[in-house]
This record gives sequence, structure tokens and C-alpha cells, in this order.
Amino acid sequence: WPLYWVAQGTMFWAIFVLGHDCGHGSFSDSRQFNDAMGHLLHSFILVPYHGWRLSHKKHHSNHGHVDNDESWHPLTQTQYEEMGWMARLGRSTFPTSLLSFPLYLVYGSPGRNHSHYHPHSDLFNKHQRSMVMTSDVCLAVMYSLLAYGMYALGGGAVAKLYWAPWLVYVAWLDAVTYLHHHGVPQEADKMPWYRGSEWSYLRGGLTTLDHDYGVFNKIHHDIGTHVAHHLFPQIPHYHLKEATAAIKPILGPYYREPKSSPGPLPLHLLAMLRRSFRSDKYVPDSGDVVFYSNPLERAKQKAQ
Repeated sequence: WPLYWVAQGTMFWAIFVLGHDCGHGSFSDSRQFNDAMGHLLHSFILVPYHGWRLSHKKHHSNHGHVDNDESWHPLTQTQYEEMGWMARLGRSTFPTSLLSFPLYLVYGSPGRNHSHYHPHSDLFNKHQRSMVMTSDVCLAVMYSLLAYGMYALGGGAVAKLYWAPWLVYVAWLDAVTYLHHHGVPQEADKMPWYRGSEWSYLRGGLTTLDHDYGVFNKIHHDIGTHVAHHLFPQIPHYHLKEATAAIKPILGPYYREPKSSPGPLPLHLLAMLRRSFRSDKYVPDSGDVVFYSNPLERAKQKAQ
């Protein structure tokens, strides 16, 4: 069973990536087909397609901005210090934070209160509410199918066939999306986050990172090739490698070459995850160009 859970959970994650492309409109030239496939793919793995699509659009429009970014944006020092231990466990602690995506969909990021399911959430304007409700109906259908499966096969069978792989998929999603914007090879390579006039779309896009996922690169549709995706989100996943090769000479030193996976399994990324979750706790409350810090680092600075 564990081998099945890992394999099926990985495929759930690959399904999410295809739905992600539907949300960007890069899966096909037809918006109607994109939305239909996006609902089919994302509802199967319990993601509210339009709710997530709209918040993800906000993330891409504000990537690298401390206050306006939407996905794995940094906490400020005050926010971090005001968080309870359970919130810190869920948001900034490895490995528990790798299961935070369902809570993010319900409650939003720390310091914000917006549900991806509620049509009147502050994530959405009045013209988008019907879209959110459509996705909620699709999710209700999927939950009904799971409930029927539990009735017909038993809760244990559905837990082994669906819920255990689903948790693996959630861990994949949280790990990969976190590493899109964290996880530099060395502490000295920390990326800046911006506020005010220092932020621009290009600057924010260049704070993203590419990573080598070894044998999983093709399985999850090259989603680790992320710099080109953030600069040009309309490029479909099957052209991201080609696009990256084209922009690298133009970006020059502003492109960070990813560390190659030491083997088929990207075990080197586990060390990056642990180090980043340990050291990247918050950014200063003020300043237009800021970097991650942590209580120990701040204490050392004050002692000097």
C-alpha cells in the first residue's frame, strides 16, 4: 500500500499541474475547454478550480511583493511574533507545513481571512461570485462520490485508495510551491522581497527559483522550471524548458542555475526545505527591499 500511496499521490500532483495550466489559459486556446478541464481535474483532487485560479492570478500579478503576494508570501516580524504555536507549526515548521494547503484554501494565509470557497470572500469581486459557486457545486459532486464510495466499499477502503494518496499529493504541492520561492543553495543567496516603488513585475518574477526534481521532472510536467513560468505564465508546461533556454542568455546573472539532482530522486531538496523552514521565518516590518530572518539571527545582530 505505501508504494501505491506514493505513486498515486504523485499522479494526483501531476493532475493538479494540468489543472494549474487550465487556470492560466495555457492548456488550450479555448477558455471554455480550459475551464471545463480545470473543473474536472481540480474537483477530482478537491481543489475549488475558480477560487484557486483567481487567487493564483493574484499571486502571479504580485509575485515577490511582501504585502500583496498571495502564495507563501513572507510573514512580517510582528505577524510571526503574534502567531500562536499551532499557527507556527502549520505555517513555518518543517515538515508539518507540508500539509497546510487544505487550511490555506479554507482560511487563507496568516494575517488574512479569505476563503477560496466563499463567493463573498475578499478574494473575489461581485462578477466572480458565480464562478466560485460553480466550482463549489463541482466539489459537492466529488464529495458525494467519495461518500458513496465509503458507503459501497467502506471507509477503510476509500481511505487507502483515495485519502492516503491525497495526503501525499498535498505534501507534493506544498513542498514544490514553497520551493518555487524559497530554498536557495546557500544562505548567502537569499532572495529579496519588495514593497512600494521597489517592486516591479520583472523584479518579482526574478525572485522565483528553478529546481531539478530528477525523475519527477517530466512526471509533474516540468513545474520546477518556474522562472520562465512566472515571467510568461501563458507558456504551456511542455514549452517551459525551451523558453528557459531562450531567456537564460538574456537574464545572465539574474538567472539562478538550479542544483542538479544527485540521482533519480531529488533528495537534495529535502535539505533545502529543512534549512529554509528553519531560517526563513519572517521579514522586517518595514523597508522596501527586505530579506528573510529569524529570532536567532536577529539576536546575533543585536549582540554585535
